[in-house]
Amino acid sequence: MEEKDKGKGKGSERWTAAITNISEMAANLDSLQKLLVKKAVYVDEETFAKASVSSEQARTIKVLEQRVETLERELDAAISAAARARNEKRQAEAAQKAAELRALEVTRELENTTKVFELHMEELRAKQEEISKRDNEIKLLEAIIQTLGGRESHSSND
Repeated sequence: MEEKDKGKGKGSERWTAAITNISEMAANLDSLQKLLVKKAVYVDEETFAKASVSSEQARTIKVLEQRVETLERELDAAISAAARARNEKRQAEAAQKAAELRALEVTRELENTTKVFELHMEELRAKQEEISKRDNEIKLLEAIIQTLGGRESHSSND
C-alpha cells in the first residue's frame, strides 16, 4: 500500500508542478499584454495601409534580392564551368596536335625504315647473285678439274 501512496504522491506532485507552471504562464501573459498596451501605437487606416504596402514591398525586395544572389551564384558557376570547358578544349586540341605530330613522325620513321629495308634487300640480292655466280664458277672449275683429273689418269694408264 505504501507503494500506491508513493505513486499517488508522485502524480499529485506532477499536477501541482503543472498548475504552478500554468499560473506562471498566465502571469507572464498578463504582464506582456500590459506592456503591449503601453507601447502600442495606434494609427488610422490610411497610415496602416501605407505601412502594410511598405512592409509588403520590403518583403518583395528581400525575396528579389535573394533571387538575384541565387542567379549571381548560378552565373558564377556557369562562368567557371565555361572556363573549365575552354581549358579542357585547349588541352584536348593540344593533345590532338601532339598525337598528329607523333603520327607524322612515326610515318616518317616507317618510310625511312622501308627505304633502309629496300636497300638491304638490294644488297642481299646482289650478294646472292655474286654467291650464285661464284658457286657456278666453282662448279665449272670442279668440272674442269675432274675433266683434267680424268685425262691424267687415262694418260698415266697408257
